[in-house]
Amino acid sequence: MATITVHARPGAKQNSIAGQTEGIWQVRVAAPAVEGKANAALLKYLAEVLGVRKSAVTLRHGERSRGKVVEVEGLSQTEAEERLQQHTRA
Repeated sequence: MATITVHARPGAKQNSIAGQTEGIWQVRVAAPAVEGKANAALLKYLAEVLGVRKSAVTLRHGERSRGKVVEVEGLSQTEAEERLQQHTRA
């Protein structure tokens, strides 16, 4: 199981991964931070990027903050980091 630390940036023009700073992945999400929409969009986007089922991606901490911890079943830490890196855009 992989654990990913994320700094979510809701309200972006499109979903994207902006890179990694000190072990924290910067993820832009198009959904607004209203009624859990950004969290749902974040988990769905990460599942797509990582190539796993949506049910394999779970928000463990940070439901109401931009700093989040996400767990991904079915991938090693190294596999998850490599897949995120492949989708990184500045």
